Amino acid sequence: MQVEGSNQIGEKLIRILMFTLALSAMNVLMFNFVLSDIREAFHLTTAQVSWVTSSYSLIYGIGTVIYGKLADRYKLQNLVTYGLGFMAFGSLIGLVSQTFWMVLVGRCLQAIGAAVIPATAMLIPVRYFAPERRGAATGMAFVGLSLGSALGPVVSAFIVSVTHWRWLFCISLLILITIPFYRKYLKDEQEGIPSNFDWIGGMLLATTVTFLLLGVTSGIWWFPIFGLITGIMFVLRIQYVSEPFVQPMLFRNKSYTLRLTIAFLISGIGFSLHFLSPLLLAHVHQLTPSWIGFVMVPAAIASAILGRKGGKLADLKGNSFLFFVASGSLVACFSLLSTFIGVSAVWIAIFLIFGNVGQTFMMIALANSVSMTLHKEQAGVGMGLLSMINFIAGAVASGVYGKVVDLGSDVRFNPINFYPTGSVYSNIFLVLTMLHVGILVFYYLQFGKVERKSVPLEG
Repeated sequence: MQVEGSNQIGEKLIRILMFTLALSAMNVLMFNFVLSDIREAFHLTTAQVSWVTSSYSLIYGIGTVIYGKLADRYKLQNLVTYGLGFMAFGSLIGLVSQTFWMVLVGRCLQAIGAAVIPATAMLIPVRYFAPERRGAATGMAFVGLSLGSALGPVVSAFIVSVTHWRWLFCISLLILITIPFYRKYLKDEQEGIPSNFDWIGGMLLATTVTFLLLGVTSGIWWFPIFGLITGIMFVLRIQYVSEPFVQPMLFRNKSYTLRLTIAFLISGIGFSLHFLSPLLLAHVHQLTPSWIGFVMVPAAIASAILGRKGGKLADLKGNSFLFFVASGSLVACFSLLSTFIGVSAVWIAIFLIFGNVGQTFMMIALANSVSMTLHKEQAGVGMGLLSMINFIAGAVASGVYGKVVDLGSDVRFNPINFYPTGSVYSNIFLVLTMLHVGILVFYYLQFGKVERKSVPLEG
């Protein structure tokens, strides 16, 4: 009866989490479509206005790890309450903003609060579902993420067409609806054993990530050097502090570390679907922002529909099987985009379905398999690190993709690409295809044909 009651609570929490993730995804994507409006409103340069998104991603990624660490000490119920409350407060600041710095403060406060969402999304399947049902639960969570990704461009286009872009901040206020439900269904959680929190270690990690990302986005050479120095200080600190921000033994877990590395590469490659696709449709196919959104919607809808099926597939046939299916779908997407770069936008929309569904399946497989390599007491920070590297990978990849596109290319790497325009996009997608094949071979050699299911260690 106790197990059945826990399953019922888990099912309810996953549905609430789906709604939360949908709003979170919409909040991230909607502002990407109004950066030009914000730039014109406050007479900014492109580099200046880019901080609306880059500052959000940076704080979001780092905050995910901090919330994951705090979740090992405090009730998730309280962390979610404070986090979502901060997100709503930031939304109110943005809604009434009259200057750019107020918009930026609003987005930063949103990110500080919203960072609790990925930590929650990782921990609820781990804490409330048995390993044999965890894949389906993770798949349901990703459905919310996919729905938000599909609705984000459409809602943004509608709001901006009828009113001022500041009203985009109102969408995030809907997150307040979920707080009473989280407080109701997370109430049985116990707080962890009181211990000292390594704020210095957390600050060193945050500083390292900040300056490394600034180096990628700005091109200023001393940023990554300073980030490397603080990174070394962080590594030294966690080796000698009695209660470090991240336990070094976490990285001695070879299975966890390898999967974390694969997740970083997969996230960076997969980010091309969201970053390069709009540029491709604008530069090669000459589509307006509204039409670009419509072209990308079918792929997001397909991910939402098939996300739960991917989770069930992981439970039935193992995470490795889902990984291989996802790899095949992504390789098909990238190779088709590379070969038929100038084909009708309708076909591009179809190719993107393979890519988005494959990426969703891939993240389900990785999140599920990573969770099974962690001790129970390490689940919070371990899954938080997974979420953080996903955002870091996306930020780094966007910088690399942007610079490559700016450089352009007159050479076609793909010998069967006969379209005269878009060579640089064709070349990038061909390289990504080869990278995915290499990762697939590495994964096969490391983890074998079928990944053996195992129950997470309880410590």
